[in-house]
Amino acid sequence: MRADAVRNLETVLTTGARMLAEDPATGVAAIAAAAGVDRRTVYRHFASRDELLAAIYDARLTAVEEAVDHARLREAPVPVALHRYAEGIIEVNRKWPVELTRMRAEPSIQDRRGRVIAEVDAFIARATAEGVFRADVPAGWVSDVVIQLLHLASRQPSSAPEAADLLVASLLRGVGAY
Repeated sequence: MRADAVRNLETVLTTGARMLAEDPATGVAAIAAAAGVDRRTVYRHFASRDELLAAIYDARLTAVEEAVDHARLREAPVPVALHRYAEGIIEVNRKWPVELTRMRAEPSIQDRRGRVIAEVDAFIARATAEGVFRADVPAGWVSDVVIQLLHLASRQPSSAPEAADLLVASLLRGVGAY
């Protein structure tokens, strides 16, 4: 695929993610117009709005997988890995602001999504075993807090690294063993 075609496709996907997050009823023609391409260009890649939505979910999940890989959750020191993870996911949330309830129900990404969740859960277990997170909180609590803090941090006007700083500080002081 030509470089300009790749750019157009990414623009369609990111524009679609933003517009569909704002209004789930947004049509393909409106997305194409906002992305600066003809709707026929969109339909050449996606036969339907549902296919476009699945592609948006796939692109977001790919970005999440890349953020998780970059964080090195299994080998980096916990605070470093946590910051990298937070920064990466904040950037993903800002670039791909999709409606997550529908995304979670998308069958085409369930296996990949499950692997990402398992990787993050293993990281939280490691952090708990190393004494970074308290072990006396209810099961799933740290994971739920991380998810909520990621959503809050993603909406902050600060840069992703600054928002990640705030998230990590909030998390470690809230459930940290320090």
